[in-house]
Amino acid sequence: MLKKITLLSATAITAFAMHTGEININNKDLEVSGQFDLGQFNDAVEPNTMFVGAKFLNADAKHSDNDNANLKPYFEGNFLMMRPIGDKGMRIGMGAKVAFTQSYMAVPLGLQFAYKIPANDFVPMYLNGELYYAPSVLSFSDADSYLEYRLSYDIEIIDNGSITLGYRSLDTNYKANKGYAVNGGDFTYNSYWYVGFKIGF
Repeated sequence: MLKKITLLSATAITAFAMHTGEININNKDLEVSGQFDLGQFNDAVEPNTMFVGAKFLNADAKHSDNDNANLKPYFEGNFLMMRPIGDKGMRIGMGAKVAFTQSYMAVPLGLQFAYKIPANDFVPMYLNGELYYAPSVLSFSDADSYLEYRLSYDIEIIDNGSITLGYRSLDTNYKANKGYAVNGGDFTYNSYWYVGFKIGF
């Protein structure tokens, strides 16, 4: 009996372990990202707790500090550890990224949260947020600092398939008189709303 319960519990945990893919767009920007659950590759890692991923953002200057900037694409590699807090649908995580674009690289550290909204009579809904920061000591090449924050709202319209609505702000600040900044080194690379699809597999 105990063996059956253990097997059922393990199956339930694995069912929630998901790799994810996401595509976000607005009238000017395209963002594509993927995240892999390490628990599906390594038996020593509990599923749905540790992730690695990558992101690509082709941003338009119209959503930056300088309409005339010749923006180069933004690339990112990331690592995240995430765990549930209590039994109310809240998950908290901490992670690190390697963010780079033209003559700019930073290694920001940050926090993320995901909250399952307790209103599942219609469809499952989630509220997500993240905040990442790299001071000058974690900024390289022409970079001076990095600050990113995001908020998103997901509606799971089919199993493992969601529509997401979000807002992102990426400040890729440069050393004085470097990069895309017109005056000084402060530069918002991209700041705008987006809509997209998110899938689990």
